[in-house]
Amino acid sequence: MSSRMIMRGMIGFYILLFFGYLFGPLAVMGVTAFNTPNYPQAYPFEAFTLDWFVKLWNHRNMMDGLKNSIIIGLGVVAISVPVGLAASIIMSQIYHRARSLYYLITISPLLTPGVIIGISTVIFWRDAMSVTEVTRGLFYKGIILTILGQASFVSAYCLLIFMARLTRFDRSQEEAALDLGASYPQVFWHILLPFLKPAVVSAIVIGFLTSFENYNTTTFAILADKTLVTVLAGEVRQGTTPALSALAVIIIGVSIIGAICYEIVKRREQYRAENAQRQAILAERNEATAVA
Repeated sequence: MSSRMIMRGMIGFYILLFFGYLFGPLAVMGVTAFNTPNYPQAYPFEAFTLDWFVKLWNHRNMMDGLKNSIIIGLGVVAISVPVGLAASIIMSQIYHRARSLYYLITISPLLTPGVIIGISTVIFWRDAMSVTEVTRGLFYKGIILTILGQASFVSAYCLLIFMARLTRFDRSQEEAALDLGASYPQVFWHILLPFLKPAVVSAIVIGFLTSFENYNTTTFAILADKTLVTVLAGEVRQGTTPALSALAVIIIGVSIIGAICYEIVKRREQYRAENAQRQAILAERNEATAVA
């Protein structure tokens, strides 16, 4: 046995161990969601059942928390993506020596513990909305406070995503459009925004997922309301059930389906772009042949 075979065997064993550590708990949890015992049990497998999915659907607190999590996630995306986009555009256009200070200010929410963000959000908006009872009744709510608290640091994630995309943007396109008579809004909508489309999609997905799984900020800002994460934390303290495994299976399934759909759309767009490029090259060759 050569040293190369031994090296390949060790690498293969490491890869197997790595993926087993990574996906093993998910596989075990998936099995427990379809097993009949009241306690999550993968072995022995007694009988196949779908009752835990039915019990999950009938779990009122879980469904209310899921609904609130979706509402909060959409609200966070609606605030964070425009704010992050505006901050990234300012970052690319301000004076070079001021970028370090500006970058430090905009990224500071990422360095702040979520507990502090949650508590400070509640205290600040409680004092700000206590001017009248009407404003406090309209805005001092758990869902709204959670959206504001999460958006303060999710917008920083969006900023980093847009900055990474803007580093490859050719400013001469904007200058050419302005020289040809386009206004600044037209340049933004027809040149800059189409270029940032992949970053916008990435910011929306990452912002929603970050909001959906956040706990530290949410547990303080949500007040008397609840999200899926806070409900799960309470359920786990009382003892886990296979219904939680059923929820994990659903989340994993939705994630896999979303990733597959995204990959299909991406490959179709890539195929169309390559096809258009081939047609353009063929048209140039035909034109050159006709001229010759």
